[in-house]
Amino acid sequence: MKPENKVNVLECISQEMRDVLQFQLQNAKPQPANSDYGTIRQSYIDERKYWNSEGPEMAKTQSVKIATKYGETETRIYYSQHKTRATLFYLHGGGFIVGNLDTHDRIMRLLAHYTGCAVIGVDYSLSPEARFPQAIEETVAVCQYFHAQAADYQLNMQQIGFAGDSAGAMLSFATALWLRDRGIDCGRVAGVLLYYGLYGLRDSMTRRLYGGSWDGLTQKDLEEYEQAYLANDQDKESPYYCIFNNDLTRDIPPCFIVGAEFDPLIDDSKTLYQTLREHQQPCHYQMYAGTLHAFLHYSRMMKSADQALRDGADYFCRHLD
Repeated sequence: MKPENKVNVLECISQEMRDVLQFQLQNAKPQPANSDYGTIRQSYIDERKYWNSEGPEMAKTQSVKIATKYGETETRIYYSQHKTRATLFYLHGGGFIVGNLDTHDRIMRLLAHYTGCAVIGVDYSLSPEARFPQAIEETVAVCQYFHAQAADYQLNMQQIGFAGDSAGAMLSFATALWLRDRGIDCGRVAGVLLYYGLYGLRDSMTRRLYGGSWDGLTQKDLEEYEQAYLANDQDKESPYYCIFNNDLTRDIPPCFIVGAEFDPLIDDSKTLYQTLREHQQPCHYQMYAGTLHAFLHYSRMMKSADQALRDGADYFCRHLD
């Protein structure tokens, strides 16, 4: 699509979303041209420090390294102030190429606080050094470890859930499907919280109309993230990347599906919701008006970001036994 035909997104977003963009612009640091992945990742870590401060206090946090066939995967357990009813695994976003436990620390603290559950952040290996399906397999290994060692960590692993934003939402849903399809018991999956994920659409109306420098989701950007994550062209059709190639007609855990109104990926979320609803699978779709992709990070300034986390927490808790 010619650029002049695209929606002028910056004129449509909410005032609080504009305030975030203005703050980002005023505090932006120059990015070297042709930066390598190490530089890009460090810049992302530095930029997210402000947004991750002032999160709720936990009863405690604990770092645990889990052995997998790929080496050690670092995790961080957030223990809420309440007796935990379940354990929620969190997979961070970042296009599969950036992000870690620190860049999403506040999100995980808020989810632990609002659910009253333990939240375990999984620091899966990033692409392109690690290719599909390594991040999923690492997450499965983490789930199996904590299921086997639940008493050692004072975790309730009888009921679990997955949550994630952007690429992390895809990884969360793909992990839940992986467990189902392979008959791996890590506890009852009581819910999956999917914040503005991508689920395998090759094209869509919103992918054409939205996306720009403000969110790093132009068509070129999306292609680069995919190329970094997948090992080959055949992986594009894998049922754990193109989720719509999986069986979505049976045994799907309750899904809270979140769309950001001016996100080029919102059609992925809408299509997932409509598919699940058509086949009577438990799901709820919630769109947050005036928002851009990644708005969940900005709960220090955006009420809608905090509300989206509260809504997801409420949904998950309603589906616990």
